[in-house]
Amino acid sequence: MTVVSGTESGLQRDPLRAEPKHCGWCGRRLPDEDRVGRPRRYCAQPCRQRAYERRSALQRSGLPDDAVVLSTAELADLQDRLFQLRCAAEDVVTAAQDGADAAELGRLAAQILRSADALERLR
Repeated sequence: MTVVSGTESGLQRDPLRAEPKHCGWCGRRLPDEDRVGRPRRYCAQPCRQRAYERRSALQRSGLPDDAVVLSTAELADLQDRLFQLRCAAEDVVTAAQDGADAAELGRLAAQILRSADALERLR
């Protein structure tokens, strides 16, 4: 969320809040809002509820608050997405070394972007 303050002639950006914020559960980008109070941590009520359930389960289990618990399937999926991202990056390097044109490099860069976007969503 970018906060803008000042007069119409001299708008200034708040450097502490210049980066986009993401949901604490699903990782989606939170909408930019100019609102008073605590900043949003979740994009919707279901994400807030899942985060609460996770915190409650962690307290009951004795795991540390910052523990990340993944199922075997979630871990395998995460590893697959990381592998796809690495392969896409290697494709760009190989294409650049082989003298690929700008259009080809652009297409490969778009593939990296798609892979990174999929990797951001852990759940």
